[in-house]
Amino acid sequence: MSTALIATDPRNFRDVLGCCPTSVAVITALNGEDRFGMVVGTFTSISLDPPLVGFFPAKGSSTWSRIAETGRFCANILSAEQAHISRLFSSKAEDKFAEVIHGSSPSGLPLIDGIAAWVDCRIQSVQEIGDHFLVVGAVEAIGQGTTSPLVFLKGGYCIPHSL
Repeated sequence: MSTALIATDPRNFRDVLGCCPTSVAVITALNGEDRFGMVVGTFTSISLDPPLVGFFPAKGSSTWSRIAETGRFCANILSAEQAHISRLFSSKAEDKFAEVIHGSSPSGLPLIDGIAAWVDCRIQSVQEIGDHFLVVGAVEAIGQGTTSPLVFLKGGYCIPHSL
């Protein structure tokens, strides 16, 4: 039997919802020669027709504001072997792409090598929701690798065994 917790306590809220596994994605964009990216654990499919995806960056994210200005993003779904890339893009490193092998998506955005999948998008809408934004992307191109995805569960990375 589970114990009821107070939903308004941020620690309880995080602990309970941490029981729901999430993908780990690096959202990348490009402005001229300036490459940037951010990690999200909220990347999700929204609609099949038309194909739409979404993610939820924090309102205070300086990287999100830079991505928003470009009007485009590429979601790089990290593979099970890429926890180090998640940590790098979660850091305050000056040039997060300096030691990351990457190419370009069909629209020219940074595409990290060895990922499980990628989704190239045009930003369709952004809506304020609580302390985050809901970003909806219109999917323009997609691709899939051959590796299992990296998953975040109960405060840590885990690797799905059956994929």
